[in-house]
Amino acid sequence: MKLITLTLLLTITTLTMNSQSIFEAIRNGDLATLTALHSNDQNLINSQDSKGFTPLILSVYNNQTELIDFLLEKECDVNAKDMAGNNALMGVCFKGNFDSAKKLIENGTDINAQNFNGATALIYAATFGHAEIVSLLLEHNADDTLRDNRNNTALEHAEMQGNNAVIELLKK
Repeated sequence: MKLITLTLLLTITTLTMNSQSIFEAIRNGDLATLTALHSNDQNLINSQDSKGFTPLILSVYNNQTELIDFLLEKECDVNAKDMAGNNALMGVCFKGNFDSAKKLIENGTDINAQNFNGATALIYAATFGHAEIVSLLLEHNADDTLRDNRNNTALEHAEMQGNNAVIELLKK
């Protein structure tokens, strides 16, 4: 019984340490550590931290392009959501990285996913004035009629912020 308990404790401790290490590697842009951790436990690429962030969500938010490529190559869950219901594409649309948005779309992310406030990637891109990303999302069938919990569409968010280039794209 003691051996089983000890083995279980060691397993839990190792998993916790690996999970913490993967997020440290992501924050530091450390591809070598990420690769090593993945070779030891392939499930780590879909682990979540205390805020629900996955390695992919943190990688796109911090524009860690090598890590993004690695995680996508290893088929991480591109639609995983954090504790607020945001997926990686929403983070990209907040930050404004076109190349990462394109990679996520090419890898099957749900363009029309909504977070717990009803916001979509298109709403984020429109709100923050990322016209190039708005155009990309529209080209890939983003639904511009979706409304957030305050009943606003992407166009209405762009209008509230005075993002004229985005307004023109959404009025077409």
